[in-house]
This record gives sequence, C-alpha cells and structure tokens, in this order.
Amino acid sequence: MAKDERFRDLPAIETERLLLRTLEMEDAEDIFEWVSDPHVTTYLFWRAHQSIEDSRDFISWVTTDNLACWGVGLTENSKIIGNCFLHNVNFEHKRAEIAFNIARKYWGRGYATETAQAIIRFGFEYWRLNRIEGTCMVENSASARVMEKTGMTLEGVLRQYVYVKGRSHDMKLYSILNPNRNR
Repeated sequence: MAKDERFRDLPAIETERLLLRTLEMEDAEDIFEWVSDPHVTTYLFWRAHQSIEDSRDFISWVTTDNLACWGVGLTENSKIIGNCFLHNVNFEHKRAEIAFNIARKYWGRGYATETAQAIIRFGFEYWRLNRIEGTCMVENSASARVMEKTGMTLEGVLRQYVYVKGRSHDMKLYSILNPNRNR
C-alpha cells in the first residue's frame, strides 16, 4: 500500500526542551542505545533490539508505513531519546492512537508528557482530528500517568486486548477530545 500523503513530510515540532522530527537512518545508534534496554521494552509490543540492524529496520518501517512517527530529540544536542507515534489513524472518523517511548536514562523528567502534549496538539490542529486515544498495559503506571497529565480520560479496561510476548494483556484505554471541534 502506498504511503498516504498526509504521512509524508511531517513537520518538525519544537517544545520548550525538545525537537520532535522525522527519524533518519543516522539516528539508528541513538535508537539502539535505548531500545536495546529490556526495561524500556517491558510494556512495548516489540522486544528489545538485539543489533543496530534492528534499529535500522525500525526506522525503515516507521518511515514507510502509514503512521506518523517523530524522533524525540533534546534541543541541547539533538540526541534522539525517544519516539512518539500517531497510528491507527482514521481520517474518515477523525481519530488516531498515540504511543510514546522515552529512554530509561530520561524517565521522570517530564519528556514523555511534553512529547505527548505536542503530538496531541498536532493531531488536533494540523490533522483536525476529533479524538486521540492511547492505551497501555494495566501494569504500566508511568504511561497511564503521562496520559492523565495530558488531559486524557480513562474510559475503561479492555480485557485481554492484546497478545504480546507469549500472553494476553489487559489494556487501559484513555482518550482526549478536541476542545475546538463540533461533534
């Protein structure tokens, strides 16, 4: 399937401390540094990267598939410390799902919240979405906290919603509605 034009040439997004931008093959080493950490991938649907080639394959996938992915870079040195997605985008129904990942070294500093807020704003303002959802495994209290800090509302628990790493997982479902859209 050809890449939808809306996923091409995503704008860079600047926040107070971060630059969110399209990933490039040169970012593979930065990505491998944190995605090879099993603590980072505990609640992700994929396993820790075993080689730099895994990170290159990841970049190839996110830059060719119909999803929006930004690398999360520190403005002070451009180091990629995470990523953020809008995926499962449905333009007809004006909704998407957000996902975010930050290197363990940078946990607890508000980078995930800052990133998620910027991407939610992009989804509402640039793509004119009405609803952005986010899910996390029920045990992932840090991701749940990030979604709550962005103003997302817990809608419920999706029982045994995903089968990941050999077992079924319950997922918390959060959402936020565009305050400037008519229903």
